[in-house]
Amino acid sequence: MTFHQPPPPPDHRPQGAGPFGLGTPTGPGQPTRDRRRWLTYGVVALVFLLIGVGIGTSSGSADTGEAAARTKAGPRPTATVTETAEAGPAPTVTETETVTAKTEKPGPATSFSGEGEYLVGEDIKAGIYKTAGAEDEFGCYWERAKDASGEFDSIVANNNLNGPGRVTLNNGEYFKTNRCQEWKRVG
Repeated sequence: MTFHQPPPPPDHRPQGAGPFGLGTPTGPGQPTRDRRRWLTYGVVALVFLLIGVGIGTSSGSADTGEAAARTKAGPRPTATVTETAEAGPAPTVTETETVTAKTEKPGPATSFSGEGEYLVGEDIKAGIYKTAGAEDEFGCYWERAKDASGEFDSIVANNNLNGPGRVTLNNGEYFKTNRCQEWKRVG
C-alpha cells in the first residue's frame, strides 16, 4: 500500500514577506525594510521625548525643587493709585410700610357632632351644651374625662340619654359622645 502526501497549501504571503509579514532581507546581513521603518520611527520618537524632557527642565520654566529653595524672592515694588470721585446728588430713599392683616383663628367650636372625642378649650369651647337626644333607639352616651386614656378611673361624669340633655364642660377635660344628635353651646 502506498501513501501519498497532499501538496502543502499555497503561501498567501506577498513575495519576499517573512513569516510575520516583516519582509526578507534585501541582502546578506541587511535588516528588512519594515524593521528599518520601525527603527526610524523609534529613533524619531526618542528624539521628541528627549526634547520634551529638555523643555520641561529648562531654566525658562517655573523653578521647582532645590532651585526654588535656593532662590530668595526680593521685595517687590507696589503701586498705589488714588482716585477722587466727584460728589453727586444723594440717592433717594423711599420707605414703604407693609401692613399685614392678621387672620384670627376661629377658635374652639361652639357646636359639634354627636359622635367623637373633643378636648375642651382646644377643639370645643368650655360652657354648657345641650343636645336633642339620641340619634337611634340605642340611646345617647356622653362622658367627661380628665384625660384621653380611656381608663375607668379617668371618667369625671357620664350619662346615657334617651331624650334631650345638658352637660357643663370645663377647660382641659375630654368630652366623648356616641350616638347623639348635634351638641350646641347654650351658656
